[in-house]
Amino acid sequence: MEKIIKTIAEELGIKEKQVENAIKLIDEGNTIPFIARYRKEVTGGLSDEILRELGERLSYLRNLEQRKEEVIKSIDEQGKLTDEIMQSVAIAKTLAEVEDIYRPYKQKKKTRATVAKAKGLEPLANIILEQKETKDIKEIAKEYVNIDKLSEEDKKNKDKVVATVDDAIAGALDIIAEIISDEPKYRKQIKKFCYREGLIVTKASKENEKSNYEMYYDYKEAIKYIPSHRILAINRGEKESFLKVSLEKPEDKILNYIERDIIKGETQFTAMLKETIFDSFKRLIEPSIDREIRSDLTEKAEEKAIKVFGKNSKQLLLGAPIKGKTVMGFDPAYRTGCKIAVIDETGKVLDYTTVYPTEPQNDVEGAKKELLKLIEKDKVDMIAIGNGTASRESEMFVADMIKEASRDVHYVIVSEAGASVYSASKLATEEYPDINVSIRGAISIARRLQDPLAELVKIDPKAIGVGQYQHDVNQKKLSESLTAVVEDSVNKVGVDVNTATPSLLSYVSGINNTIAKNIVKYRDENGKLKNRKQLLKVPKLGKVAFEQCAGFIRIYDGDNPLELTAVHPESYEATEKLLAEIGFDKNDLKDKEKLEDLRNKLKSINVEKTAKELGIGEMTLGDIIEELSRPGRDPREDMPKPILRSDVLKLDDLKEGMILTGTVRNVIDFGAFVDIGVKHDGLVHISEMSDKYIKNPSEIVSVGDIVKVKVINIDKERQKVALSMKV
Repeated sequence: MEKIIKTIAEELGIKEKQVENAIKLIDEGNTIPFIARYRKEVTGGLSDEILRELGERLSYLRNLEQRKEEVIKSIDEQGKLTDEIMQSVAIAKTLAEVEDIYRPYKQKKKTRATVAKAKGLEPLANIILEQKETKDIKEIAKEYVNIDKLSEEDKKNKDKVVATVDDAIAGALDIIAEIISDEPKYRKQIKKFCYREGLIVTKASKENEKSNYEMYYDYKEAIKYIPSHRILAINRGEKESFLKVSLEKPEDKILNYIERDIIKGETQFTAMLKETIFDSFKRLIEPSIDREIRSDLTEKAEEKAIKVFGKNSKQLLLGAPIKGKTVMGFDPAYRTGCKIAVIDETGKVLDYTTVYPTEPQNDVEGAKKELLKLIEKDKVDMIAIGNGTASRESEMFVADMIKEASRDVHYVIVSEAGASVYSASKLATEEYPDINVSIRGAISIARRLQDPLAELVKIDPKAIGVGQYQHDVNQKKLSESLTAVVEDSVNKVGVDVNTATPSLLSYVSGINNTIAKNIVKYRDENGKLKNRKQLLKVPKLGKVAFEQCAGFIRIYDGDNPLELTAVHPESYEATEKLLAEIGFDKNDLKDKEKLEDLRNKLKSINVEKTAKELGIGEMTLGDIIEELSRPGRDPREDMPKPILRSDVLKLDDLKEGMILTGTVRNVIDFGAFVDIGVKHDGLVHISEMSDKYIKNPSEIVSVGDIVKVKVINIDKERQKVALSMKV
């Protein structure tokens, strides 16, 4: 365990004590959000991101140690364990290295070498490898020809017969080829050569075939430099049969390296050993090394893509809510019509309909009349337009229509990713049993504007759709990563226990699906919860779950004003003492006038001295002070607000050099897509993000950011716009 702690501390650049304490908390069953928020003193303030990484590495390294034990046990049982093997296994840093060491001792399926061994040719292989024998090898090999010694029955079995001297030598060389192939140090060095000097090479599978992969039809790039998005693009092109992929390696260097280690001067064996080394490399080593390198590159590329996907999703989930507004959800479409749903500030459905302002019906006047009537009747403040099919045509229609509205109405383009998945889900059917599937999408779009987090948690995180190659990466890892992102986002914001849906509650630290449903059932039967302690009356929510979830639950208009905040019940006593010492009471948190005085007093507290007096940690006290300063604060309020539009841009309106404001819709390895209000999002390439060198676009922007951009190129034919942030 000490070794694991040391490794993780070095990798993450944190102290061993922090790692040790975090592991202890994880092993005790505490959730990452709980540890990150309420055990800062114990971990030295490790963030949820670092704790997640720590958890992943802990799991990998524990698996690695377990595999090492299994390998040593297996080799020992074969009576072949040496100090050298023990040492090699002990210092191995990856599962791949351990498997390379174990390769010679694995139970092999039938190979050319195992057949040769069964024929008794191993001693001949050893004579050739030792290269000491001066007697002609053909003379020695005669002793291994067995055809005359076999029964008539055995002669029929090719796997038992050594018919000639050449057969005997060929079999011995097959054994040597496998010995070379199984040698871990060769494999390790060959991989080093490949990573240092190898190239990934792609060619077109069919001549002159049009596809998205044309840039890769005759392409080479150094393995050590190829970025992850190109690996995933090449993999997809290969999977779709547009590309043939190979690895080019420094073959002469590899063969010379093995020859230097095996060949001991010029002997009668030199030529045959050189041929065998070449055979071993081409037939046995190269195919598996290629697979391992491709697999390793893919794994690293997927890891990066999953991180980008997670980061983008987190930004989307933590998008600023728009509260207290009546919203019209507008789900655009062509033939089937645009679905409309109006919801009030609490998310309750007021009206819904379908209009046909787009192709093929083009009933612009009829649609306008109906929607203006709804805007007037329901006092609509905003229109949320989904960004899918027919979005821009719908936007033009809406921009034109709101000019005639009697109220001041703006519209916002909202990501509709996953809305159709939600519409047809069991959850949507339970929420709106009497409303048509197609209308549910419009309700979801409207609600996403009001509260992105509460709405997006109802959808499988993979369907949120802000990333790159999400369908090409390891789906299990993607799912785990995105579930963690949703969990961290929900717990960062906190959840109003009296209004939250089971899907939102189920992401709260310590609460699973069953408990989430039980909370809603308890609420329905007993009315609103008045304090956090009431949660203990919910079936299956015991003391352990309560400790994990209590701080993330919010109760507005309850018995205890502290429950508007993220102050954990375990700190209530210390918090009340703190308030008393500076002349306040917890009820003052609800008094706007007193709150300003309280904020000023809290600013002047000596944290170090007060923490000692209260018997709590300085980090915990810092968090308590922050919560008391802004009770009921939603951290999403600090995020950029969506851009409210009242008119629309066409591609023809754009001119090079134009400065526009846009919303970052997606961040990928090579740049970011920005919605500037024309049909297709513009691309800011990584080279146009900053005057200084940046390694990754996420250093500069996040999904949902509002950015100023300059139009630098317009490709009308391909409907593409290139943008620059060097404004």
